[in-house]
Formats: sequence, C-alpha cells, structure tokens
Amino acid sequence: MKVALQMGLIPGSSTSDKAKWARDHGVEGLELGANSAHNLKRTADEVNGQVPICSVCGNADVEGNSSFNFLSPDKAKRRASIEGTKAILKFCGEVGAVGQIVPPIFGGPAVPDLSPWMTPLELEDALVLEACKEIGPHAVSCKTLFMLEPLNRYEQHYLRQQSDGVRVIEEARRAGVQGGIGLLSDFFHMHIEELSTPRTFREIGKYTDHVHLADNTRQEPGSGDIDFVAGFKALKAAGFAGFMAYECGMTGDTPADKEANLIKSLAFVRDCISQAAS
Repeated sequence: MKVALQMGLIPGSSTSDKAKWARDHGVEGLELGANSAHNLKRTADEVNGQVPICSVCGNADVEGNSSFNFLSPDKAKRRASIEGTKAILKFCGEVGAVGQIVPPIFGGPAVPDLSPWMTPLELEDALVLEACKEIGPHAVSCKTLFMLEPLNRYEQHYLRQQSDGVRVIEEARRAGVQGGIGLLSDFFHMHIEELSTPRTFREIGKYTDHVHLADNTRQEPGSGDIDFVAGFKALKAAGFAGFMAYECGMTGDTPADKEANLIKSLAFVRDCISQAAS
C-alpha cells in the first residue's frame, strides 16, 4: 500500500515546493485536483517527476470548469462532462496515473420521476451506463481508469455504498464494457454509510482501485476514531496494494501546526499499514 497526498494539503508556496516536500517526507504519490488537461500538464511539468502523479480527483470540462453533469437531463451538459473526462483520462494515461476519481452527481436527482415507466434511479442507471460505454473503452485505450466514487447520503443520493459502485461496474460489464471503469473507496464516506468498513472491504475489496483517507472527523487520519488497522488488513486480504490518498482537512490553527500534524499523521498511517501486514 502506498501513501499519497492531495496537492492542497502539502506545505509550500509553489507546486515544485510541494512536490519536494512530499518527496522529502516519503510520500509515494500526488493526487491532483481536476482542471483542464492543459493546466494538469503544466502542473505535471512543475512536479518534474519528483513524486509520481497517482490520480486526478473530480471532473472539469475542456475549459476547466467543474463539471459533474453525467446524470443531467441536459444533453449538452452530459456531453461536456464526458468530453472533459476523456481529456483528463488521456492526461492520466500520459503520466501513468491510476485514473480519475468522479462522483457522477452531487445532491439529489436532476432527472424527473417517470414512474411507473422509470424511476429517477432507473433513468440515472441508464444514463451512467451509456456514459460508461463511451468512457470505459477510452480509459482502456489510455491505460487508466474512470473511478466511480460513492459519497455519503448528505452529499449524493445515487452512489452511497460501495455496493452501489460495484452494481454500476457489473452492469457495465454485462453491457460489454470490458475494463476502464473502477471504484474509489473513501474511509470517511464508508464510516457513515457502511455498517462495517472492514467487512465491506472483505466483500468488495477486489473492486477497489484507489482509496481516500480521512478520519471520522473528516480531518487527517489519527485525529478521530476510525480503525484504520482493521480496514487496511481487510484491504490487504482482498489483494489491494495501490495508492491511498489523503482527502481531508488538517487540524491545527497555524500553517506550522498543520504541517506538524500532517507529519504526525503520515507516521500514524504508515504504522497502521505495518500493523495490518503483521
């Protein structure tokens, strides 16, 4: 298992400074925030290979505007999200990243309730399946993944539990999408939605391609009460050996406090990985 950080958490006044800090503190991967492919490439140039770029979190259209409209009733908005994803996946392939992490929607349904013909969920499943039919082969051609992210009930209605993401992946496979669609597993969201995070990993861990780390406080691991050793042990048993990227806030009142707490948390996570392997 490899520890990664989102760029926004790393101390430093420039991308190059942040990459050097990450390298000097043994961080094994960097997760970038979604932007236009042009800006992502510029960031990669500034990282200059100091630490591998492991993932891109979120989605943006080709102009760099945030775009999570995969399940919108507006065809143009859906197309903009898909085209933005295809550009980001191309970047992911070029830098050797695991892939792009995308919640397909935030909030409640945007499509109408057409029951008894089709419920909003049935419509959304149909829309996301059509998107996967286009995105999956593109991701495969780029040698990377489009990773679905289940969120908690307060942020997304569509994918909440890990089994929801697995359902979409399996539906895509049955429709002939052979690869390219993956799953992101986030400890914070799972702590809210799953009855047992370790048990869930034992059941679906073979689908997990990338992990987000945050404690139950949504702050850095070690600041709350999540049992990361049990979670890591279940992931390891399922065969996961990939990147686990911090996606969280940081405790501390000053930049110096936040940096010290990040260093402390990195040591905590590494110790949890070590315990999980024993």
